[in-house]
Amino acid sequence: MSAADAGGGVLCRVAVSKEDRQACFAVRKEVFVAEQGVPEDLEYDAYDEGAVHVLAVRRADGAPVGTGRLLTGEAAAAKNGGAAGVGALGRLAVLRSARGLGAGAALVRAIEDAARARGLDAVDLHAQTQALGFYERLGYEAYGPEFLDADIPHRAMRRALR
Repeated sequence: MSAADAGGGVLCRVAVSKEDRQACFAVRKEVFVAEQGVPEDLEYDAYDEGAVHVLAVRRADGAPVGTGRLLTGEAAAAKNGGAAGVGALGRLAVLRSARGLGAGAALVRAIEDAARARGLDAVDLHAQTQALGFYERLGYEAYGPEFLDADIPHRAMRRALR
């Protein structure tokens, strides 16, 4: 996937180089570990190795400002209850300094594009309950009960891609 313009001077691209992946992990560490208090050993998991990571960077200087990942196959099935043809979007994070610039929505759309390119029919995610409105505006629908993940309330959500 090529870089996609997110508006507001942000570009999104699949993280293919070692440096891009390290930038994704650094953004996650800043947002989830430092800002939200998620234990580092919970933030990084065995799914990271096989995931498709997407990186958002500022157009002006290439500085990383956001990230997210897509799980497919068995890794996605472990997150979405075994639904066939459904990817799992996760670890979506935007640095505080870049919030409100459209980076989050652009990352979601870039991850959806990666899912379509892999033949998936839908994308699931586990949204922090405070972010439900954000995902609903992007076409996701909540299902199932609220649950805790890293002591943060979440809901499962899904969006059909076709």
